[in-house]
Amino acid sequence: MAERHPDEDTGRRVVLALGSGGARGYAHIGVIEELEARGYEIVALSGCSMGALVAGIYAAGELDAYRDWVCRLDYFDVLRLVDVTWSPMGAMKASKVMSKLEELIGDTLIEDLPIPVTTVATDLTRQREVWFQSGSLLQAIRASIAVPGVITPVYRGSQVLVDGGLLNPLPVMPAVGVRADFLMAVNATAHTSRPVTLESLLPPKEAAEEQAREAERDRSGAIDFAGWMEGVRGATRRLFDGLGGSDEDDTEKGKQERDRHAWGRLDMMLASFDIAQGAIANYRLAGYPPDLLVEIPKTVCGAYEFHRAEALICLGRHLAKEALDRRERELGMGRET
Repeated sequence: MAERHPDEDTGRRVVLALGSGGARGYAHIGVIEELEARGYEIVALSGCSMGALVAGIYAAGELDAYRDWVCRLDYFDVLRLVDVTWSPMGAMKASKVMSKLEELIGDTLIEDLPIPVTTVATDLTRQREVWFQSGSLLQAIRASIAVPGVITPVYRGSQVLVDGGLLNPLPVMPAVGVRADFLMAVNATAHTSRPVTLESLLPPKEAAEEQAREAERDRSGAIDFAGWMEGVRGATRRLFDGLGGSDEDDTEKGKQERDRHAWGRLDMMLASFDIAQGAIANYRLAGYPPDLLVEIPKTVCGAYEFHRAEALICLGRHLAKEALDRRERELGMGRET
């Protein structure tokens, strides 16, 4: 629970904790938009992975520009942003995405932001959380999004920094002591008893629009995607061969079989990481329950379906609206116009 500010009684000062979840983290943008539309003041943010990215971009005043950019990205634009590498520490560098973020926030320091921000990463060397509350905002975001084995880590002195979701996928604790009227957390790795689709959670009009976009993507073909996929498969094959050695068949058929197995292992690693984050988030929420919780089911899309930004932002706004409506009814609050 957020610490009550003694000089404020508006009920509209909120501290936000934004969780990891890959593409589902686009929903954080919709949550922020709904809060601002209702006249709430966001007085501090904490974030992990995609939550760290959105929190940092928002505090730097560049969320609108970032939103416009991601909503223009189609399926193949997203694929072209993925820069495949070969490294025992990860298959992708994320340098193209970081170049875009650098255009937006430059060399901004966290301590110079008008809104306090804490981003969370994990130090593999010391096996503990690392909270960024000062220093380069760009480096803090890059460290927090470095999914182990997928995106290469950030090296800082003796630290090897990777995705904060490894230990704390929903960083409520950094926000607990902030003076505000309430603490709102957004869990983008929420578990549901049965699979839930993105379209089933959206309002009818927005669901129909997303179905039309998906149909158009299916019609667009997969020529470029096939070439990109071969590059990723090749990188992951070399990665796993490098880790475990390879005495397999060197024929074309053998290479294709290795590629399929390697990609299957990468998929399994991502799915396993997603499941683990969801379980850890539940434990964290039990220890530090927020005043208001928005839950994005992890089944609404894959963690790397970044081409679905528009629908996911809409989902975040829709779920935030429902949560805030409940809170305002319970408190008897009037809506500001």
